[in-house]
Amino acid sequence: MTDLPAPDDPLGEALHFLRMSGTFYCRSEFTAPWALELPAFDQCLMFHVVTAGECLLEVDGVEPRLLRPGDLALVPHGAGHRLMSHAGVPAGKLLDLPRDAISNRYEVLRHGEGGAATTMICAVVRFDHPAAHQLIRLLPRLICVDTWKSPETEWIQSTLRFIAAEAQHLNPGGETVITRLADILVIQAIRSWIANAHQAQTGWLGAIRDKQIGRAITMIHRDPASNWTVASLADEVGMSRSAFSARFTQLIGEPAMRYAMRWKMQAALTRLRETDSSLAELASSLGYDSEAAFSRAFKRIMGVAPGAARRNARNGAGADSGGYPLVVQDATHSEIG
Repeated sequence: MTDLPAPDDPLGEALHFLRMSGTFYCRSEFTAPWALELPAFDQCLMFHVVTAGECLLEVDGVEPRLLRPGDLALVPHGAGHRLMSHAGVPAGKLLDLPRDAISNRYEVLRHGEGGAATTMICAVVRFDHPAAHQLIRLLPRLICVDTWKSPETEWIQSTLRFIAAEAQHLNPGGETVITRLADILVIQAIRSWIANAHQAQTGWLGAIRDKQIGRAITMIHRDPASNWTVASLADEVGMSRSAFSARFTQLIGEPAMRYAMRWKMQAALTRLRETDSSLAELASSLGYDSEAAFSRAFKRIMGVAPGAARRNARNGAGADSGGYPLVVQDATHSEIG
C-alpha cells in the first residue's frame, strides 16, 4: 500500500479507504409541491447536497431534517427514504419517474408542479475495502452536516459550488471531478460525526483510538497475511500477553485472533472480487501452506467456498452480509448552484 497515514493513526487509515466505487450521480431539479421516494440500495451509501432552495428529508426511525443550500446529508446504510418540499405531499417513486441519462453513471431528474425551485446533487455509492465497510457499518441511519456552522465552511462551500457547476454542465472529465470532490465531502461528514457523537467514542471506533490496541488493529489491517498471535501483537505494542488479550476483547468485543482471522478472510474476499489470482496463489499470499487449508478456513468464516464467493461477486450477488464483521459460521448516512 502507498500513501497510508502513520501507523499511530488507525482512524486516519480507516478514512483513507473510504474511496467510492460504483458511484451513480443524479442532478435533481424539483419545483414545489414535490416529493420523491427513494428505494433502499443494499450495501450502499446515499448522499444529498442541496445547491438551491430547501427540502425535507425523512428516514424511518429518525427525526425529519430540513436541508438548506450547502447542507450535506448521508444515509450510510442505503435505507429507503423520502425527499419533499413539505410534509404530506404524495411521493413519486424514483424508478417510476422519467430521467434524462447523460451517461452510464449520471442522470438528470426533473419533478414537481412548477412552484418554488430546489436543486440537489444526489448519489448512490459503494465502498469495497473491508476497512471502509467496518467504519460505515458503525454509522447512524442519518448524518447531516450544516456547513454554515462548520469550522471548515469556506472550503466546503467552495467544494459544493464546484460540484454544482460540474453537475450542471458536465464538462469532459466532470464525472471524475465530482467523484473526487464527493469523496472529500463524505469523509468530512463522517469525520464531523465521529468528532461530535458520543457513540463514536466507544466500541470499534473507541478501540482504534486506544494508543496500543489501535496500533494492533492497524497492523492486522495492513498485513492480513501475517500469522499474528496474541503474543506477537502484544510484543509489538509493548504490552503483556494477558493485558493485551483482555483489553482487546474488552474494547473490540471479540478476541484478537478471531478479529485477525475475520480480517484475513475479508481481505481474501476483496482479492477474489478484484483479481484473477488462482486459489492456490491467493492461499499462498495469505500465508497458507495449501489451497485446501485456505478453502476450509474461508468457508468456515464466510459460510461459502472461495470459488463460489468469486462467482457470486462477479454475478452481482454478495458473498457476505454487506460488510465486516460478518456472521461467523464456526462455533466459536441563500444559493450556491
